[in-house]
Amino acid sequence: MSLEPALTVYFDGGCPLCSREISFYQRCRGADAIAWVDVAATPDMPPDLARAEALARFHVRRPDGTLVSGAAGFAALWRALPGFALLGRLASFPPVTALGELAYRLFLPLRARLLARYRRSLAAGSDACACGGDAVSPPPPAGPRP
Repeated sequence: MSLEPALTVYFDGGCPLCSREISFYQRCRGADAIAWVDVAATPDMPPDLARAEALARFHVRRPDGTLVSGAAGFAALWRALPGFALLGRLASFPPVTALGELAYRLFLPLRARLLARYRRSLAAGSDACACGGDAVSPPPPAGPRP
């Protein structure tokens, strides 16, 4: 039995959209074998990953120590979760990874705008999340894992 996590996932816990997505994955079967690092709340970062870089893009450290980000990071995460393993294998195929990376890079500016809009709504006193959710609702109850 290994004490090392299957993966280490670095995510921006200060982003409501990111937090919701990660919360979903954390409830999936197999998630307990993954180390989840909220970069916004963690004082210590590994020497090969700057905090600003980790906040700007999704990163995953594989068991062999390699660090991947963006679409390759999601493919690695999905492969580690049994309910997403087929999608992870498909997303790991180089042409699919390249298309996923293109989509991810197109999404990043949208994420920044959604986050800015969300922060403006908080400053104005609204509880509505510009990312499409409710900022004050608790995460869904833990139930059967997909």
